[in-house]
Amino acid sequence: MKESNLTEGSVAKTLLVFAVPFLIANVLQSLYGAVDLFVVGRYCTAKSVAAVSTGTQVTQIVTSLITGLTLGSTIVIGQYKGAGQLERVRQTIGTTLSIFVVVALMLTALMLGFERPLLTLLNTPQESFELTMQYVAVCSAGNIFICGYNAISAILRGYGDSTRPMIFVGVACVLNIALDFVFVAWFGMGVAGTALATVISQAVSMATAIAYLRKKDFIFDFKPAGMKPVGAIAKRLAVVGIPISLQEMMVRISFLYLMTVMNGCGVYAAAVVGISSKYDVFAMLCATSTANALTAITAQNMGAGKPARAKRSLWYGMGFAVFVAVLFWLWAQISPESMIGVFTDDARVIEAGVPFFRSCSYDYIMVALVFCLNGYLNGRQKTVLTMISCSGGALLLRIPLVWLFGRLYADDLGMLGRIAPLVSGIMACYTLAYVMIEGRRHEAK
Repeated sequence: MKESNLTEGSVAKTLLVFAVPFLIANVLQSLYGAVDLFVVGRYCTAKSVAAVSTGTQVTQIVTSLITGLTLGSTIVIGQYKGAGQLERVRQTIGTTLSIFVVVALMLTALMLGFERPLLTLLNTPQESFELTMQYVAVCSAGNIFICGYNAISAILRGYGDSTRPMIFVGVACVLNIALDFVFVAWFGMGVAGTALATVISQAVSMATAIAYLRKKDFIFDFKPAGMKPVGAIAKRLAVVGIPISLQEMMVRISFLYLMTVMNGCGVYAAAVVGISSKYDVFAMLCATSTANALTAITAQNMGAGKPARAKRSLWYGMGFAVFVAVLFWLWAQISPESMIGVFTDDARVIEAGVPFFRSCSYDYIMVALVFCLNGYLNGRQKTVLTMISCSGGALLLRIPLVWLFGRLYADDLGMLGRIAPLVSGIMACYTLAYVMIEGRRHEAK
């Protein structure tokens, strides 16, 4: 297995070598999500685009919950690996996988049972309601594969291997793109076809990962006998992972509320938010990848007793993430029409989207700062702190501002687009202040 020692060598080189596979994996993962919308936009109607847009926001609730829990595994495995406790690493992997089987089944039951009330609560446009139901139902049926796929990647990254997850994501990406065109363009399955393509691709990727790792004699053999939860480790995973899941959930709920307000403005506004969310993902890919890399790097270095090295990794990471975010911000300022036109040629969607893209694109830069700072703090197991920060930003800032702006500027998408960068900017300021103050306090000791 090709794992990296994240506690030795040049800080900048270690960060870059470990983060680049993260970035490529996230690009691939975002690409096949964007292709869903692209194919639907080219071969289906505007209401299908709105259905995928809204449906994606709903399924991202599940993804956010899973991501938080898996990141907890990355942190705990990273710390045990940094401390050289390999038996604990094996026990953590077995505990993680056993927990995620239960989580997947629970999430599937909840999503299928409460799908209609949730879509009604989100003010889903009536024209696209049934299509959105189809999308969410198919994706929910595949939660077991989504959980397994994300859990294995998180385990590998905590162990110091960011290359293999990139390869497994690549398998899912290629297959998803091919199936999108087969199901939607050739078979005319529409929205359900895009969801089915996603589920099948993730199932194949998960199976490929397990088969490959067993063949290569990974530290864990993926046999049922090894998938026994260890109480103390399960508790530690919960303490670290649940706060991250909660913060992700709160942030997602706040964006769902924005989607609810935009849905009330009609199909075209809903389509704009859906397209914008795809660019949010791409523009923030570098920040997301760097933050995830910082979490693993910080966890291993804290486990090895090297906090200063972890701090230096943070500053390098922030500089890289902000640089890339500025490039996307420039594109949104200079030619937002070309960004929207990649996904649809509907003139009304493009016209509605231009002011929204210009204003919300400032969030690319603010989020780059927030993500990197939170990644560093998560690696130090300060997940309760990041949970309070992100949940507070979502519940005390974003949702009230969406409500206020929705009443004052219901027909002004440009003003609604200003909410996200305003909230992220405030969060960046107080999180950076905390890191700086805490750093000075430790240096003074």
